[in-house]
Amino acid sequence: MTRSPIDQLLRPVNKFIHQEYTSGVVLFASVVVALVWANSSWQDTYHHLWETKFAIGIEELRFIQPLHIWINDGLMALFFFVIGLELKREFIAGELSTLRKASLPMVGALGGMLVPALLFIAFNQGLPSSHGWGIPMATDIAFALGLLSIAGKHIPRSVKTFLSALAVADDLGAVLVIAVFYTQQIALLPLGIGVLLLAVLWIGNRLGVRDTFFYLVIGVIIWYFFLLSGVHATIAGVLVAFMIPARTKINEQEYVQNVRKYATDFEQAHRQDGTLTTWEQHRTISNIKQLCLDAETPLQKIENGLHPWVAFVIMPLFALANAGMHIGRDFFSSLANPVSLGVSLGLVVGKFLGVLVFTWLMVQFGWAALPQHAKWKHIVGVALLAGVGFTMSLFITGLAFTDIKMIDEAKYGILLASLVSGLLGVFFLKNVSPVTDSDI
Repeated sequence: MTRSPIDQLLRPVNKFIHQEYTSGVVLFASVVVALVWANSSWQDTYHHLWETKFAIGIEELRFIQPLHIWINDGLMALFFFVIGLELKREFIAGELSTLRKASLPMVGALGGMLVPALLFIAFNQGLPSSHGWGIPMATDIAFALGLLSIAGKHIPRSVKTFLSALAVADDLGAVLVIAVFYTQQIALLPLGIGVLLLAVLWIGNRLGVRDTFFYLVIGVIIWYFFLLSGVHATIAGVLVAFMIPARTKINEQEYVQNVRKYATDFEQAHRQDGTLTTWEQHRTISNIKQLCLDAETPLQKIENGLHPWVAFVIMPLFALANAGMHIGRDFFSSLANPVSLGVSLGLVVGKFLGVLVFTWLMVQFGWAALPQHAKWKHIVGVALLAGVGFTMSLFITGLAFTDIKMIDEAKYGILLASLVSGLLGVFFLKNVSPVTDSDI
């Protein structure tokens, strides 16, 4: 196939985007930019930018909020929408589709949520900051998988799959925690309208509506009414995702047979000189396009379409807006407070112990088996990487606290813990010997 000049120019960019670790690299770069900007002589512009107010809606339904709120409550709803799509896909045909497959990562994720929360409570019991126990519960899937890729190609694919399933199960736990414990006072009328619209999506799914525009437009309206209701709008993202059809219109055999037929039709069609196709060829191409749409699930189509936007726009923008914190000479001494200690130890120690111990118990009692070709050293490395809780931990911080001092203290703990857990995990996994035939 002849490549045009623009294809050749974009080829390195496309190659970079499709690397496993790329989204983690971009996210890390956003964190560095935010920290440098917030600690430079232009720090005032950093804070003023995110406090710039924007409005949507009309009259009584008009919202006026700072830019960082629209990012956290608006764009992050799209982030949670993609998480919901991933969860549904994993439940239908992925690593969470059977009890046997799901048991190890889900129980590991459960331990990785309970132990950090208990550690945080131990440091903050009876204090106003105790409400932040959900902060160290989450794992940042983009960072964790990016760091796992950096650790080396000798890591078995099953270990990467285990970490992905663990992080997805972790995300499910985080969504439930946000819905139950970090939702404010509820307004029943807008919530009822939102639920009614969810029912419309469900009916559309059952009737066989496959138009992605239908689901996305109504999904935005549902997000708006959830925002009005007081239920955190990101929950709307997950609920809408579960309404997206995950069925093909034709089966594999029909697809293959028709592709062969249309390929033959195209080959036998009358040709004309030049670059233009004939009407008969054009009609065959259109039939193939429709055939491909029928063989593709709306869920996977939307997920694949939105994933680059979430990975390379929404998450970096969220990090840029939320990671900026002042780091003075007293940074390490300022960590000696219940919030920072609870968050940092919860992520570094709690995540590690929770994931490792709960996983070990599952295998020890014969309720599950280690991933294929994986050693316990791999699970230790994964348990360390689980302590990288950056994006989700920052998000829950904004829900748990309104006090600026507590928010900064939590951010200090998140930054330090994610750095320590990431470095320890990569260093440990790099020194794990590759799997040999004798290990299999």
